[in-house]
Amino acid sequence: MEPPRTPDSMIERDSDITATVLRERTKLGNFIRRRVHDPSEAEDILQDVFREFVQAYRLPAPIEQVSAWLFRVARNRIIDRFRKRKEQALTEMEDAPDDAEYRLDLALPATDAGPDAVYARSVLLEALQDALNELPAEQRDVFVAHELEGRSFKELASGSGVGVNTLLARKRYAVLHLRVRLQAVYDDLDI
Repeated sequence: MEPPRTPDSMIERDSDITATVLRERTKLGNFIRRRVHDPSEAEDILQDVFREFVQAYRLPAPIEQVSAWLFRVARNRIIDRFRKRKEQALTEMEDAPDDAEYRLDLALPATDAGPDAVYARSVLLEALQDALNELPAEQRDVFVAHELEGRSFKELASGSGVGVNTLLARKRYAVLHLRVRLQAVYDDLDI
């Protein structure tokens, strides 16, 4: 049983929370902004991560390796955002000959589905990050911009000067690589 909280222990806990936020804010913010280029969405994710941290930190069980915990939660929020965007209609892909070739369809286990699901989710997210890092920069940039940032191919083409068809091809190659790499992980996890 946890000892009753005194005003001093609550002040100390709040002080620890503040120190952690101040220490980790810049690194965590940069981590999120590298993956989410919309500044307001990146800031929303950062605030969500810190809100979750405050709630978790005030629980009786201590958080081990706070920095790693914060980055894991941030990565999960980014992936959740990716999944939400993926569920939305991809209107600019309607003219593509085979829509399935341009989509990854990554299904992550829910965070509240028990320890096995949490483990599987962390393994899949790590594998996704590793697979993204293996891609050539042009393919990775198009995949991240379209899938994670929600930018249209027309917007990407006008901003980069690269044709829409070239961007589509780059994303297609990225998706094909990611499917192969992640399928092995799915098979190992038996999801």
